[in-house]
Amino acid sequence: MTDAPKIAQKSPYPVEVTAGKSYFWCTCGRSSKQPFCDGSHKETGFAPMKYEADADKTLFFCGCKATANAPLCDGTHSKL
Repeated sequence: MTDAPKIAQKSPYPVEVTAGKSYFWCTCGRSSKQPFCDGSHKETGFAPMKYEADADKTLFFCGCKATANAPLCDGTHSKL
């Protein structure tokens, strides 16, 4: 079990989301399908965060896993 997520990358992931669709953001940083969960968190104490899109648009999902605006990027990666 770990208490700090792995930094997947120090920049956001731009994703075209679809209104009404659910996305499961990786919180542990271990997923090979970043920024989304692939189940790699098992036995880490982390769980994916569900995000439901309210409109078709491009969003920037956090890659460093340190955002205060999870699951979206807030620029924290620039301070790491």
